[in-house]
Amino acid sequence: MDLALQICSYLVWLPLEVLTMSAMLRVGIRRYPVVFTYLVASFLTTLIEISPSIAFYTSARRNAADILFWYWLDEGIREVLILAVVISLIYGASARVRPRRVLRSGLVIGGVLFVALSYLIHHDPNVKAGVWMTPWTRDLKFCAAILDLALWALLLGSREKDHRLLLLSGGMGIMFTGEAIGESIRSMAIRNHSHFAVLAGSLIILLSDLAFLYIWWQAFRRQTPAPKMTARTSLAK
Repeated sequence: MDLALQICSYLVWLPLEVLTMSAMLRVGIRRYPVVFTYLVASFLTTLIEISPSIAFYTSARRNAADILFWYWLDEGIREVLILAVVISLIYGASARVRPRRVLRSGLVIGGVLFVALSYLIHHDPNVKAGVWMTPWTRDLKFCAAILDLALWALLLGSREKDHRLLLLSGGMGIMFTGEAIGESIRSMAIRNHSHFAVLAGSLIILLSDLAFLYIWWQAFRRQTPAPKMTARTSLAK
């Protein structure tokens, strides 16, 4: 059952990644370079995980060292990049916010400091990677979710609605919420030794991640109208 769920996730996730990147290339990536970087990194890290993941589930003597090494390495890369995506989207959406220079500088510097400080606090070379990587990636997810809420509020409060940005922010909100629910279910299931509940939590995470990627694909697949630029806005630039 675990192997079947893993294979199904690869069979759906990877084509969706390709479709989303193709849609981005058609509309151009100049406005969303960090988003495209995240998609490419997510695609490549998923490809890297396939071989050790399948080997783990099909081997008679399961050695989790390889899959855990690649899982935590890839998870760290993805979580840092999704946080960078949220910061970059707020950076772009703050063009009409005053004083935008202070906000943008605070976002970039604050984001870098948060990632570095959280890493320094949790990193411990004397224990297994998962012991300190779990709280570090949890911190990154929590920060990204809070910033995504701020982005959503910023977009809703704007006079000119950027529908593509709203879809991108909404997709991330679904992913963050689904992952938080799924991780909570899996944590309780592990304590209660319920394998079925662990699978249920994993399925919720998978579905929320797929919903997030599908929404992103639709955001770039559809030609959404760009927000109109007023005379005041053009002068502000």
